[in-house]
Amino acid sequence: MTAGDSSSIRYERRYAALARAPLRVYVSDLARRLTRRPIHCLIAGDAQLAELNRRFRGKAYAPDVLSFPSAEYGEIAVSYDRAKEQARRFGHRIEDEVRILILHGALHLAGYDHERDDGQMARAERRWRQRLGLPGSLTERAAHKGEAA
Repeated sequence: MTAGDSSSIRYERRYAALARAPLRVYVSDLARRLTRRPIHCLIAGDAQLAELNRRFRGKAYAPDVLSFPSAEYGEIAVSYDRAKEQARRFGHRIEDEVRILILHGALHLAGYDHERDDGQMARAERRWRQRLGLPGSLTERAAHKGEAA
């Protein structure tokens, strides 16, 4: 993959707290370094994430992030509403929370599964988070706070 890869971010609406160009570079960088295939990312509200979760997983709630892998590319959907609340709760910027959620989704696209891997994804997420200068990871927070990842 090159700097001109076909990774992308689509926004359900304008989110003033998110700088679009740096997030686009971030997603392209994760695609190149982690998944080795393009990532298409959707930033949307709880209603759209709840609908995707219901349609594809049969779950009746809005998750903070969903991942949909395929052989050619991966798709990630991030709830801006969940990211905003979690950023407030954990005391960091919403942009950092969106990056954490995208990283978590990208790890799933790379084949990690925290529900079945005996901590392998948590360790990988911690390493990537440190490399990228991000605050606490989802799997780490789930392990220490008793929250869903």
